[in-house]
Amino acid sequence: MNSPLLATAIAKMTLTKKANDVVVLDLRKLSSVADFFVICSADSDIQVKAIADAVEEGMGKRGVNPWHREAGSLNWFLLDYVDVVLHVFHKNTRTYYSLEKLWGDAKIKRLGDDKAPVAKRAVRKPRSLHARAT
Repeated sequence: MNSPLLATAIAKMTLTKKANDVVVLDLRKLSSVADFFVICSADSDIQVKAIADAVEEGMGKRGVNPWHREAGSLNWFLLDYVDVVLHVFHKNTRTYYSLEKLWGDAKIKRLGDDKAPVAKRAVRKPRSLHARAT
């Protein structure tokens, strides 16, 4: 799988666990560390791990396993797929590391949950007793 497709697939998998502020940084012209960083935030420590687990499981089903995995703490998780590195941060920790500023020259693509809004369910109005009498 080429690195742009891998980065997009990983980013979309983070959304399955409701990751926030998902970005893909294109580092191909800036660094040999990786081609892409995928960065996302979670609202809790449990969600940080759930997002990382979902990506690792999803990629494993595609036959792609991380070269390296690291949990810096309960607030941060890293999955290194060589060309693409996923950083899952607790929202407060992400601000501290500020990777987007560190790699400020990178092209940044923001992803959101592109599911269409759920249509409101129709509410059946009760029939009046008078309507039955006919």
